[in-house]
Amino acid sequence: MSTQPRQVRSDTATDTLARKSASEDVVSGGHLVAKALKSEGVDTIFTLCGGHIIDIYDGCLDEGIKIVDVRHEQVAAHAADGYARQTGRLGCVVTTAGPGCTNAVTGVATAFRSESPVLHIGGQAALTQHRMGGLQDLPHVDIMRPITKFASSVQSTERVADMVAMAARECFTGAPGPSYLEIPRDVLDREVSLEKAVIPEPGRYRASTKSIGDPADIEKLADLLIDSERPAILLGSQVWTCRGHEEAIDMVRYLNVPAYFNGAGRGLLPPGDPHHFHRTRGDAFKQADVIVIVGTPFDFRMGYGKRLRADAKIVHIDLDYRTVAKNRDVTLGIVGDPGAVLKAVHAAASGRADNRAKVRQSWLDELRGLETTKTEKLMSLFKSNNSPIHPYRVAWELNEFLTEDTVYIGDGGDVVTISAQAVQPRSPGNWMDPGALGSLGVGTGFALATKLVHPGKEVLCYYGDGSFGMTAFDMETANRFGAPYLAVIGNNSAMNQIRYGQIAKYGEERGDVGNLLSDVPFSKFAEMLGGYGEEVREAKEIAPALERAREAIAGSGKSAVVNIWVDPREYAPGTKNQTMYK
Repeated sequence: MSTQPRQVRSDTATDTLARKSASEDVVSGGHLVAKALKSEGVDTIFTLCGGHIIDIYDGCLDEGIKIVDVRHEQVAAHAADGYARQTGRLGCVVTTAGPGCTNAVTGVATAFRSESPVLHIGGQAALTQHRMGGLQDLPHVDIMRPITKFASSVQSTERVADMVAMAARECFTGAPGPSYLEIPRDVLDREVSLEKAVIPEPGRYRASTKSIGDPADIEKLADLLIDSERPAILLGSQVWTCRGHEEAIDMVRYLNVPAYFNGAGRGLLPPGDPHHFHRTRGDAFKQADVIVIVGTPFDFRMGYGKRLRADAKIVHIDLDYRTVAKNRDVTLGIVGDPGAVLKAVHAAASGRADNRAKVRQSWLDELRGLETTKTEKLMSLFKSNNSPIHPYRVAWELNEFLTEDTVYIGDGGDVVTISAQAVQPRSPGNWMDPGALGSLGVGTGFALATKLVHPGKEVLCYYGDGSFGMTAFDMETANRFGAPYLAVIGNNSAMNQIRYGQIAKYGEERGDVGNLLSDVPFSKFAEMLGGYGEEVREAKEIAPALERAREAIAGSGKSAVVNIWVDPREYAPGTKNQTMYK
């Protein structure tokens, strides 16, 4: 009796192989999805299983696409976003219908506000069950349309691969962003002749995205920079997204312009570089005669453009025409690829800028002196030995801990905001944050994807204790897929950024409503998953704990958690001023 089941399985496997061999000229919708993804350069999908989408898995296995299954769809979407940010290629999240789709909404919305190219493929009840109340049936396309660049249902199996290519194309047209495709189950499972299936050929259906805008405007910008005595440039996320950082840095160095960075632009120049400036952006913007804003909008992070000197010449460069000069008038607006634009400006200025660049050195020296003064004023906080630990001390220790191969991920409110005062990544692509949506819970998916993309890099995610509790269980996923990372938690047992605003507005008596959390020893979480955990309550123990965690990850291949107890009575300057709401 024990041999009969094995014989049945063998016969079944043989029958399956025979069926596939006899049906090589037909293909299912799920296999067409996989073929199209492979054509788009996708080698990994992030997903949580569901009956509506399993044929995609079968196709991915045949095409050699890695299937990373997580515990919550929000993490899958954040991981697809992280994959896109780290590779510059299309990230892909695949969810089942209904709650599978809605659970991914926050991750897709984060990618939307962060201009990250992510394709979300979702399941749907069969077309034959339309409006019958099928399992997990929801109007997914209507739900996803406001937070994507393109959202559509796929109505026929023959068009599956073509629609995947169409959605992917939209992800990279203009400013990048997410697309959504809903594929009903019968469309996905149905088999069609390969001759009837529309499978676009890679590289044959895309327009160039490396536009420089109007060449006359390139000349105007070159003239503005050459004639400027006190220029300043801000390099935003799009510079990294478009992988235009080398062109940007070449121009900055040639024209001798002080450079500031935000979002994914952080790390394009290492700290200590003569053109890297960190603390004096406000000072520069108040004194500069020409300010160039590249690849970042005039949103709340820029004071809606009001923080720029009123009488300065303002140049705004962006991939999206809708972003240029939104919220603030500009002297010159250029729609184009940041790297291509700045390379063209460099060429236009070539041979004409040498003398001006030398004169401009006094401007850089002035800003460098201010940088030194501002850093010295912060040192008492950075080196604080207070107990409970001052969050500025944590930020300082994290920066000291980073290497050129450490990717820093910020996921949290106040403690992470404070970390931006100190943490300076050493290389391009080594800074990740939620972006303009301000989502909590991004860190676990970002860390998972980053380690899968760059197994040789160290990945450090700094969480608040609130954000860690949102998605931390997918640390198990990271361990399961051999992608361990270091989780550092600034634990103040509260949603402290919001707590401050409540106290300031309503007083101490009502200020703690809805924002206090329990004192949780999160180190035990790492231990439960087979990794290293440590609680830190004294400032002097931060650096040794981080080193022990680094060594433990290298030895065990499991993620580590360093839970640092910080003072809940300390807040970031922006939190105290409530600048995010102004």
